[in-house]
Amino acid sequence: MRLAFDMAPVGLLVARRRVVHSYNPAFCQMFGYAPDALVGRSLEQLYPSGSEYEHIGERALCAMQASGTYADERIMRKQDGALFWCHVSGRAIDRADPFAAAVWAFEDISSARPVTAELTARERQIAQLLVTGQSSKLIARALQISPRTVEAHRARLMRKFGVSAMGELIARLMGRH
Repeated sequence: MRLAFDMAPVGLLVARRRVVHSYNPAFCQMFGYAPDALVGRSLEQLYPSGSEYEHIGERALCAMQASGTYADERIMRKQDGALFWCHVSGRAIDRADPFAAAVWAFEDISSARPVTAELTARERQIAQLLVTGQSSKLIARALQISPRTVEAHRARLMRKFGVSAMGELIARLMGRH
């Protein structure tokens, strides 16, 4: 089993209580950390901001309690501070206590979806939810903000990406310029 973990073509990480327990060489290469540099440290440093760590953690906890798994596409942070789009999926060892121990897989999708604009933490959260096809009302509910605030952030995203239609924004966020 250790050989499969070490040779996997995607980054694999085992976490206990959202603290790094172990990870494979593909994870090291993707995130730029030396082997064992993260062991015993919080997963928070892999996120662009503390608020994103908290928000995604809340969503993942609910999903993992319901199904045992969670997956999304989000912007993550490398050791050097560079941001990149990543597909993340995880499985809880125990659905009743998902963060007691979980296995996470990371796939760098930045070649198809490059980070092309400086975004705030809230804009990244909204962008992440927009690409899943959620409406402003659903995004507002998920982020516990008003739909008008979502619309304001959406307008800023459209300006930053230089687009005039929502479809264009989604295409840019998904790397399909």
